[in-house]
Amino acid sequence: MNKGKFDKNNGYILISANGGLNQQRVAICNAVAVASLLNATLVLPRFLYSNVWKDPSQFGDIYQEEYFMSTLKDEVNIVKELPPHLSSLDFEALGSLITDADIVKEAKPVDYIRSVLPPLLKNGVVHFLGFGNRLGFDPLPSNLQKLRCKCNFHALKFVPKIQQTGSLLVRRIRKYDAARRMLDKQLLGNFGPKNSSNKQDTSRGPSKYLALHLRFEADMVAYSLCEFGGGENEKKDLQAYRETHFPLLIERLKNSSPISPTKLRKLGRCPLTPEEAALVLAGLGFKRGTYIYLAGSHIYGGESRMYPFTSLYPNLVTKESLLTSDELAPFRNFSSQLAALDFIACATADVFAITDSGSQLSSLVSGFRTYYGGGHAPTLRPNKKRLAAILSENSTIGWNGFEDRVKKMIEEGQRVRARGFGRSIYRQPRCPECMCKEAR
Repeated sequence: MNKGKFDKNNGYILISANGGLNQQRVAICNAVAVASLLNATLVLPRFLYSNVWKDPSQFGDIYQEEYFMSTLKDEVNIVKELPPHLSSLDFEALGSLITDADIVKEAKPVDYIRSVLPPLLKNGVVHFLGFGNRLGFDPLPSNLQKLRCKCNFHALKFVPKIQQTGSLLVRRIRKYDAARRMLDKQLLGNFGPKNSSNKQDTSRGPSKYLALHLRFEADMVAYSLCEFGGGENEKKDLQAYRETHFPLLIERLKNSSPISPTKLRKLGRCPLTPEEAALVLAGLGFKRGTYIYLAGSHIYGGESRMYPFTSLYPNLVTKESLLTSDELAPFRNFSSQLAALDFIACATADVFAITDSGSQLSSLVSGFRTYYGGGHAPTLRPNKKRLAAILSENSTIGWNGFEDRVKKMIEEGQRVRARGFGRSIYRQPRCPECMCKEAR
């Protein structure tokens, strides 16, 4: 254990984070801040195995442990394991097991001091089980905001295995090594493109690409309760999916008045279909030859649903199409490590387009692009409510009118804004605690 600054220590904090890569990342940053708040030693976070994600990866499989500990050593004491005399304890019996039911979502520092500090002082250890979005953004002392920012944007580096394959992925999209940028350096480490004073050989292919996070997976589509033009077969299919995967939603629906799919669409609650996403990109002026990297790639309805998109934008690639079977082999059955490759490809893209701003991947990637992009890493965010209103006029609106309204919608979404009160520092890092005032 480090000495000096941490002479007085209230005990150990152990967290077991749930969710996928991006939920776990938020949990890590929040855990670092909570450990500092409670003057405790943080044990390297553990990741819970999920029947949804089915990934046994742990911290050291995704992030560089020593780098993480070294970067934060002046703010938080971090160890790899609990001392033997504590690791064998029954935390639940002791009253040191903290679940999401014990800490409200977006909790304030005072909630941790009241609820968590007593068992920590009494037993010398607390275990947060399923720890996630359990620390609010405001009001929070500036030193804790800075610490969360440092953790997210500086301390969490992907392991070389992920950096190397991520670099290979990006080079294949770009067709050749583009100039080294800050985003490349932060995400790819020593595996990024080499700086070169030579002019780019544009004859070899495109160097720019757009990354798209198209949230049209089965769970997103089913949970939305929207309809997508598939008729009775689609309705039955989505209802069966809900009954299998979302039993709590089914129970809630039994005791509430349903909102019609038409009303849901008008309210902007329906995921954008691939066809709608293609229309937005076309309205913004992206040409047929645009190279597009599709993150995730498990689209509900498969190729038939994607056909309107691919017929308009045939240069669509995924990690599965760019990497060989042998190159992907080390990542198979590790969904979080595969998600890390998507994170890299999206964050280093020339343009990043999202169809759902509530996604953790979209939020974290857009924040990374704001932090390291120097003002040259745009993120395109459609306002689904406004877009629904525009598309509802499809029989009366001309293409020029559609283009004008879509461009205006996206431009308003791109305006640079300082982080508002209560807003995520991971998604909106523009604030004194996170970015320098000189940051562009």
